[in-house]
Amino acid sequence: MLNPVKKTITLPDGREITLETGKLAKQADGAVELRMGNTMLLATVVSAKEAGEGVDFMPLQVDYKEKFSAAGRFPGGFLKREGRASDYEVLTSRLVDRVLRPLFPDNYHADTFVQITMFSADGVDMPDALAGLAASAAIAVSDIPFNGPISEVRVARIDGKFVIDPTYDQLEKADMELMVGATYDNIMMVEGEMNEVSEADLLEALKTAHAAIKEQCKAQEELAVMAGKTVKREYCHEVNDEDLRKDVHEKCYDKAYAIARQGCADKHWRADSFDAICNEYIESLPEEEREEKAPLVKRYYHDVEREAMRRCVLDEGIRLDGRKTTEIRPIWCEVDYLPGPHGSAIFTRGETQSLATVTLGTKLDEKILDDVLNQGRERFLLHYNFPPFSTGEAKAQRGVGRREIGHGNLAHRALKRMFPDDFPYVCRVVSDILESNGSSSMATVCAGTLSLLDAGVKMKRPVSGIAMGLISDDKSDKYAILSDILGDEDHLGDMDFKVTGTRQGITATQMDIKCDGLSYEILERALNQAKEGRLHILDKIEETIPAPREDFKPNVPRIVTMLIPKELIGAVIGPGGKVIQGIQEESGAVVSIDEVEEGGHIEVAAANKAAIDKALEMINRIVELPEEGKTYTGRVMTIQDFGAFVQFMPNRDGLLHISEISWDRLPDMEASGLKEGDEVTVKLIEIDKKTGKYRLSMRALQPKPEGWAEPEPRPRGPRRDRGDRPEGDRPRRSFGDRREHRDGDRRNDGDRPRREPREPRD
Repeated sequence: MLNPVKKTITLPDGREITLETGKLAKQADGAVELRMGNTMLLATVVSAKEAGEGVDFMPLQVDYKEKFSAAGRFPGGFLKREGRASDYEVLTSRLVDRVLRPLFPDNYHADTFVQITMFSADGVDMPDALAGLAASAAIAVSDIPFNGPISEVRVARIDGKFVIDPTYDQLEKADMELMVGATYDNIMMVEGEMNEVSEADLLEALKTAHAAIKEQCKAQEELAVMAGKTVKREYCHEVNDEDLRKDVHEKCYDKAYAIARQGCADKHWRADSFDAICNEYIESLPEEEREEKAPLVKRYYHDVEREAMRRCVLDEGIRLDGRKTTEIRPIWCEVDYLPGPHGSAIFTRGETQSLATVTLGTKLDEKILDDVLNQGRERFLLHYNFPPFSTGEAKAQRGVGRREIGHGNLAHRALKRMFPDDFPYVCRVVSDILESNGSSSMATVCAGTLSLLDAGVKMKRPVSGIAMGLISDDKSDKYAILSDILGDEDHLGDMDFKVTGTRQGITATQMDIKCDGLSYEILERALNQAKEGRLHILDKIEETIPAPREDFKPNVPRIVTMLIPKELIGAVIGPGGKVIQGIQEESGAVVSIDEVEEGGHIEVAAANKAAIDKALEMINRIVELPEEGKTYTGRVMTIQDFGAFVQFMPNRDGLLHISEISWDRLPDMEASGLKEGDEVTVKLIEIDKKTGKYRLSMRALQPKPEGWAEPEPRPRGPRRDRGDRPEGDRPRRSFGDRREHRDGDRRNDGDRPRREPREPRD
């Protein structure tokens, strides 16, 4: 018998979110149905009872899926069923994963799967903002160990006011949009984009979001109590040797600290040096114990290395590569590096390098979005690639991973609001990371800016990005904010905070916090220090290319746009696209047309001006209105006895009468010499206002012969005026008289007797 329990959360604007458990998916370790309006998500979590052999990390998998049936739609494609995850689903999965993962116990290593499925949607409320809440609630009503609960909300600033979980319509008016994930006590994750806002505005948005999250965390705790799910499972996924841990620390810490203190910029030297210390300790163990204890030694040594790096920064202010905490690595840039692309640039900061290219295309190159709730087209694209050789790994590159989609999305959000609004081209930026040691996504932002300027894209303002780190001491109030972090500082530190922006403000941010109790004061200091770094990098970008190219490169297709009345869109396209295809074939240009509010928006693109001019001429001939007295070049379509029909404009035929072909009088059309298909020059001499028919003339364009006169009309006989006849001259006849007279005219009754009726046939 069902015994479901429910908990309702009320948002600041009065909308309600309902959490329910005990009704669906009861064989999962935890399952919660979340409803908001007509949007419904089902979140489930299942965790293995035991950890896999040799696993010393948290094998967590978070998947967010949207059913097309949720919005009453069929999936596209041949199979008509949901396929691989879309970029939107991957990004939503990452948002949830980044908050959940740090909150599982460090020694919990069981395979854990979190599945969030959207089964219903109304297109009003945004489901991705609810996915984190649903996932955390499912864990809360399970027996899986978890240091939560957490929740995620979207906060947007609309007309100067912050709104929690705005609708789709509301979000279109926002100048700031952030997704924030947090526990009751601490913010764990931030990601969003904005219109060049200040650091103070960003902090205010975080505070507003955290206040809403606290209420949602309380509701989950109450739901778990109502469901009787407050006891967590016991587990033992690690076997530790405390004596070995202590011995590793005593014999390796000083050596690791000495390596960290040297401040060498070569990460490979540092890695080899740190590994040598660990290997030396393993070699010192008795041979019969090495194989058994090696995994434990490596785990304990990782903690030693982390402590040495952190103490070196906190106690002496020395970073792994020898920089000060606010110092940016050396930067060099170069634009126009590749001859083929429409724009290219290299951005190198320390041991991180991005090669970015720009391709400019036509409307036909737009990305078509066909997600469950998001359909449309995108004109600005950014793709990020992270090949294994960039970190010295010897392995093949197998497709695009979740990390690449996430990093590319961050760079895309950083740049897209600075992309010109009226730019006629579709633009694709591709960043290939050739070398990586920290913050390749921020290198992508900088290289993307350089390549766009090199391509001649008139950006509103150039954008730069920087990754910030944090080292803090749990036992004291010491902390250090690090500018332009290394890969090791990201891995061993307490925060990864990426900020992008222009000189006027922030355009995008992404933050992952791995420690407890990070105050807003520390966040404010990190943001201000990030601003100094961003401006330093912007100086380097503007030294390389201070302004966009004045003109596009020679290999960029030229685009001309025009606007036509809506009623003429069909004439340009033609039946089945026949007309527009003919224009493209004859001119060699690419022509696209789209209906907008003002009319039909046409784009004509080609590599040379002649092709564009030819296409424009053909389009103008279709859309222009015929004018009396104007000369046209047309084609003879059909010939009749009285003249010829000439197509003088697309889809417009006019009559060229035989009398209008020549000043000489032609006996017939054969004497005119015209044949079907002939090209003729004619003048439109009349448009019939009632019928809309067109009269054409060839002779009006010919010189009139000397002494020529209009021929006299044919003579007609005298016309009788019946009205002058007296009424009495012609007496009226009766109906019988008229019939008798008619019958008498037809035959004389006396000369031809009437025929007798036939006999009926047998």
